[in-house]
Amino acid sequence: MIKIFRGKIPDGGQERISLRTRQGKIGYRIVKFQLLGVDSNSSYENVTKIYNQEQSSVDSTIDFTDPTVLAAGIYQQNSVGQTYPLDSIIIFDNKIVNQDVYVTCKNAEGNEDINFYIELEVIPLTDMAAEYTTLKDLRTYTQMNPWR
Repeated sequence: MIKIFRGKIPDGGQERISLRTRQGKIGYRIVKFQLLGVDSNSSYENVTKIYNQEQSSVDSTIDFTDPTVLAAGIYQQNSVGQTYPLDSIIIFDNKIVNQDVYVTCKNAEGNEDINFYIELEVIPLTDMAAEYTTLKDLRTYTQMNPWR
């Protein structure tokens, strides 16, 4: 089964996608992540990322050594003079999560919003797999935020 999420996120914004269940026995894996500009007459140099933890700030740096990054996408478009064509690069991890995920957006070209489309594969988890996935996410959160 596939679960679909789509929306529009503002430049510098962060949106929470609620995936958490009471017992955590449902896991999700990203199978598709796409970006599309809101206005074909606007310029974009947009970085959109998906994290398994809420972010304290939103930036355009992509760092795959960060264990909380699940996916990253770059969307480029310049309609004025067509200095570069519509371009999109998307990379996502094969990781299974059972907690909420967070989508962030940062546009280096201006302050345009971006549309996102995410397809998640729904994966039933055993009790042990649910506990392991939840503890792994909590451990990552604790390591990334030791003073919280």
